[in-house]
Amino acid sequence: MSLADHVATVLGAEVRATADLGVSHAWTMHRITMADGRALFAKVSAEPTAVFAAEAAGLRWLGRSDLVPEVLAADDRMIVLPWLAAIDPTPAAAERFGRELAALHAHSPDEFGAPWPGWIAELPLDNARSTGPWPRWYAEHRLAPYLPRAAAGLGRDGIALLEQVIERIDTLAGPPEPPARIHGDLWSGNIRWTAERAMLIDPAAHGGHRETDLAMLALFGAPHLDRIRAAYNEIHPLADGWRARIPLHQLHHLLVHVVLYGASYRAQTMAAAAAAINATR
Repeated sequence: MSLADHVATVLGAEVRATADLGVSHAWTMHRITMADGRALFAKVSAEPTAVFAAEAAGLRWLGRSDLVPEVLAADDRMIVLPWLAAIDPTPAAAERFGRELAALHAHSPDEFGAPWPGWIAELPLDNARSTGPWPRWYAEHRLAPYLPRAAAGLGRDGIALLEQVIERIDTLAGPPEPPARIHGDLWSGNIRWTAERAMLIDPAAHGGHRETDLAMLALFGAPHLDRIRAAYNEIHPLADGWRARIPLHQLHHLLVHVVLYGASYRAQTMAAAAAAINATR
């Protein structure tokens, strides 16, 4: 079945045209123009995958916020969303995003993890649910599972340093926080700045620590980040010492990058682990 026929079947509407936008990870990206004039976005897999079901579940779970697009369709081959026309972000848009992200985080799901199997890129994500505490959950479900697969990229010294972080996690994590409804993979590429507001895509959503989303914004740089943080803190102030904990919250995503891309992320991961340990000295 062609992509046009697949989309037409699941949406019950005629497709006028499709345009190939290239490849990201294992998926192909497409712009879909419907006969009624709507523009849609489709992410497609050549083989059946559970990734799109997890993405759809995460977007719907975050859907109490206007920050996420509606899931129009999802199955084991494809996810379809509205087309989000992007513009350059403004300081005002960044401040609005900071306030809306703070409001999203304030809606606690009452437990860490999520009630569906998680994925980040093409890697499985352990969403085992727990009422806490967060440091142990983070160590057991976000750090430890990736160490074996990251061993070739990190080397013996790198693995030993990450094991130190896991052993000391209770003293590194700062004051207790209730579970927050987080995006989970909030690097700048997963924000679409539209004329109306910032919109979040490609989540690894779960009940987590709200500092994780803020740390991810800093990992590869988000536009107007200082404005985002300031507006966030007006609504939902971060606990003292949050800046020193940024590397700890970035470690999971850096480990994922080591697994996916190898030793090119070794130095950055090692630096984050050392910074996390040294932050409490």
